[in-house]
Parts: sequence; C-alpha cells; structure tokens
Amino acid sequence: MILIVLGVLWAIGVLSDEPEIALEMGGTYEDLRERSSASFSPLIPGEIWMGLPTTDARLRFIDQQYEFITPQARFFTVGFDDNIIISIRMSPMVEPLLLDDALKVALDLQDQWRRGGWRVAGPRTYPPFADTPAWRARLRAKNRVGTTYWLAGEKYQVAMFMHRFADSTHPDEERYLITLSIGKPWTPFDDDQ
Repeated sequence: MILIVLGVLWAIGVLSDEPEIALEMGGTYEDLRERSSASFSPLIPGEIWMGLPTTDARLRFIDQQYEFITPQARFFTVGFDDNIIISIRMSPMVEPLLLDDALKVALDLQDQWRRGGWRVAGPRTYPPFADTPAWRARLRAKNRVGTTYWLAGEKYQVAMFMHRFADSTHPDEERYLITLSIGKPWTPFDDDQ
C-alpha cells in the first residue's frame, strides 16, 4: 500500500513539473498568465490575435464539468478577442508519433471527454477513434484524415484530426499527427443519435 501511495505522489510530482497552460474558454489573458506555469506571448490589446507558450506545454482546459488535460504540445496557439480567450488550436504532442502512441493519446483524450460528460457529435459520420483494424487501415491510407467531433453541452466543441505525417527526422517510420481545434460549437450535426 505504501508503494502505491508513493507511486501516486511521484506521478503527481512529475506531472506538476511539466510546463502548463491553464485556461478557461471565455476567460481572460490575465487569468491564463496567473494560472499557467509556462510563459506566454505578450497581450495585444484591442485586437483579434493568436498567442502561444514560449516552451512546450500541456493544456489544462478548465471547466467545472468539462475539464481535461493534454500531453505536452509544441504546436499550441490560443485565440483571443482583445484579452478574451475564444479558441485553441494545438497538436497534443512534441513530435509526430508512431501509430500505437498516437492512438493512445487520442483514446486517452476521448476517455477524459467521455468521463467529463462530453458526447460524440455526428457519430455515424465522425465516429470516435478506436484501436481497431478498420481504424488503423483508414489512418494508414495516404491522404486520409481521421476526424471526430465532441460536444460539451452547448458550451464547447472539439474537433480532433489524425493523419499520416512525413517526418524528416524519422523518414523510415510511419508517423502520425493529431490536431485539436477547440471553441464554442461551430458545426451543426444532423446525425447526433
């Protein structure tokens, strides 16, 4: 039992040492700066603009019900209208991943969303990612993108895209890129059942 407790405390310590951008959709630039352990672009007052962390950082999406946390990201932008957060676009990784690793990231995010009350939007057209032979074949096909949409009530929408990526640092490996777009719901879905 002591080893389990020590393991949990170690994991919490490791996670808390990672640079983090903690934000609330509709929150302010000042709140983001106050809650985050990673430094961030300077404010551009009175403009619609995109800012980014100055280091690799994970996202902690703050919401009483719909909170989730991503792995560290290198591509990570936050959209602002003046100092109000209106969108996020990021790849929850620091480099393109092997398919097994990319699927682990996608499935973990979907599990967090599901536990938090998010629901799949348009599940017949845009089903959630799964570790199945059919999904693997679809993702391995060149010029194909896997896409799923999730809704958090009427508050937020996330689109998750995954596709093969030609990674010059690993030219002999099949690598995959995941991209998330997060904002207020922007896409209507006819097949929500």
